[in-house]
Amino acid sequence: MRGRKATPVSRANDGADYGSLRLDRSGQAEAFDAIGDRYDEAFPHKEGQIAAGDWLVESLGPGSRVLDLGSGTGVPTARQLTEAGFELVGVDLSRRMVELAGKYVPGGTFHQLDLADLRPGGPTDLGRFDAVAAFFSLLMLPRVEIPLALRTIHHLLTPGGLFALSMVEAHVDDFAIPFLGNTIRVSGYLLDDLHKILDDAGFEIVKETSYTYAPAVADVPPEEQVFLCCRRRD
Repeated sequence: MRGRKATPVSRANDGADYGSLRLDRSGQAEAFDAIGDRYDEAFPHKEGQIAAGDWLVESLGPGSRVLDLGSGTGVPTARQLTEAGFELVGVDLSRRMVELAGKYVPGGTFHQLDLADLRPGGPTDLGRFDAVAAFFSLLMLPRVEIPLALRTIHHLLTPGGLFALSMVEAHVDDFAIPFLGNTIRVSGYLLDDLHKILDDAGFEIVKETSYTYAPAVADVPPEEQVFLCCRRRD
C-alpha cells in the first residue's frame, strides 16, 4: 500500500465538521468483534508501540490521566500505562475489544465509544487528559474525518499535553482490505502529508520513528509503521 511520491493533501474539506459528515462505521466494529484475541496473535511484536508508550511514561508526572483511543485488547499500551501508575481510560468502537481490555487490564476504565462522541459539544464528556495515545486507530477513519479527529484530540488534552500517534504510511483513503479473515477500511498518508495535518491541528512533533513490520499472518502484507510523539501547542 505504501506510495512512492508525496502528493498534496486536499484542502477542500478544511471547513468540514462532524455535523456536515455522514459517519460510516459499517463493518468496522463487527470485524474487530470477530477478530478478538487473534489481533494480538497476528501482531506479536510491537516494539514501536511499546517505545512510544515508554516516551509517555518517561515524560508524564505521577498519577497523570491518559486516554487510549482504540484501546483494543488493552495489550500492550493500556497495560503499560496502568502499570506506570497512570489513570488510564480506554475507548474502542468494538464491544468485544472493550470486554477483552477490561479482562486483561483490570486497572483501567474502558468504554465502547466512537471518537466522534468525544468531540467538543458531543454526547460524551470524559474530561481532559494529560496525554492521549492513538495507535493505529485513526487509520480506521476516512481521510475527511482525520483532521476532525485530531482537533478532537487537541480539545481533549490539557495545555501542553502529550499525544502519541501511529499510522501506516500509505497514500490511501477509506480503502477496503482483507484483514484476519474480515474486511476493514483504512486510510493513510505519506509522511510529509501526515506532518502537515498534525501541524494544522496544533501539534508539535517531538520524536519520530518508523519500522517496516511484517505481521505473523499471510493475509496482512508488510507495512511501514510510523510513530510520532507530539505535544499540544497552546
